[in-house]
Amino acid sequence: MNTALYIARRYLFAKKSTNAINIISTISVLGVFVGSAALIIILSVFNGFEDVVLKMFNTITPQLVISPMKGKTFNPNTAYFKQLKKDNAIYSYTEVLSENALLRYNSKQSVGLIKGVSEDYLKNKSLDSITIQGKFVIENSSGANAVIGSALQNYLMVNTNDPFMQLQVFSPKKGISANSISPADDFMDLSIPVSGIFEVQQDFDNIAIVPLSFARRLLQEEEKISSIELNLKKGVNADKFKIEIEKLIGKQYIVKDRIEQNKALYNILGTEKWAVYIILTFILIIAIFNIIGSLTMLVIDKLKDIAILTSLGAGKKLIKRIFLFEGMMITMTGCISGLFAGFIFCLMQQKFGMIKMSQENLLMSNAYPIGFKGTDFILVFVTVCVFSFMASALSSNLSVKNINHLNQDL
Repeated sequence: MNTALYIARRYLFAKKSTNAINIISTISVLGVFVGSAALIIILSVFNGFEDVVLKMFNTITPQLVISPMKGKTFNPNTAYFKQLKKDNAIYSYTEVLSENALLRYNSKQSVGLIKGVSEDYLKNKSLDSITIQGKFVIENSSGANAVIGSALQNYLMVNTNDPFMQLQVFSPKKGISANSISPADDFMDLSIPVSGIFEVQQDFDNIAIVPLSFARRLLQEEEKISSIELNLKKGVNADKFKIEIEKLIGKQYIVKDRIEQNKALYNILGTEKWAVYIILTFILIIAIFNIIGSLTMLVIDKLKDIAILTSLGAGKKLIKRIFLFEGMMITMTGCISGLFAGFIFCLMQQKFGMIKMSQENLLMSNAYPIGFKGTDFILVFVTVCVFSFMASALSSNLSVKNINHLNQDL
């Protein structure tokens, strides 16, 4: 058995001559325990919020989007796109034509994005989960329907239960000069009933989703589209599929995955989590460095033992390792027990939802969400290991500072 580790373990459990050493050691363990548990709980809550937010975004964000490198539209009737549409790896192939337009309902009006989509768009069965009013229907026996975002609904005060009032959509006509006698002649004016309201986030909630045929009539565009949205079948690797498309499609088009489509969102989620981690780590460091006081007093308490060990031939390295292991064992006891306690708490929160948020959201439970990631547990454990090693190393140096004069003094 390692001599230094054996002696350090005996010191950890042995009764000290001064009770204050036991008290300070206990406080050090409790500090690391609380810091580790708090850190893993907070990180797990952030993971839970991240999962909830991304789930809502992914409901309306496709796995891959193909758009032109230059210009707003392109012709999808090429040999490659026809072949891609038949690919067995693709679950839904949605052609999209979108453009900003003026929307009017009753006496209110607002600018919004008209997004015309083909039939495959409705293969996404999760669309009902973001619908807060009416139904997510864009075409029925009566003809075309629109589903608008909550931001547009707030501006226009749309009533989905009123079948007689329709949404008016205005878009500039192509090839019309600006010198027309009547300004109304310069715009294409179409009306469409609103079947439902959806809510995701402000960037998406100013969109009106309509059938592709309606968007073509409004924008006077017979063939071209703005983008192609792809959702893949389960088990298909989106990253590999993206690379394959990029190789074959050429430099005329851009292929974006979900992260590239929502860079700002992913950056915010990552930045907030790391900011919280850094703040809580500073608190944890303060708790860990209590070890210095505990080990300093332990060194003073064990001066006679150090003198005996040096008389028996123990070198400075052995003495330093004893107190280094002592400090590491104190902090690791707090860390491991803290991680275990945090894990149990998160499991209970995940199962029973003990702690509630102040306000219930229609799109998610009012209990704080929890998401486990093994990397978080490793991160907390490594963080404690690094700083406990630093604190213990500083304290262990005190044990050999005056070792040459120790025997003479005693």
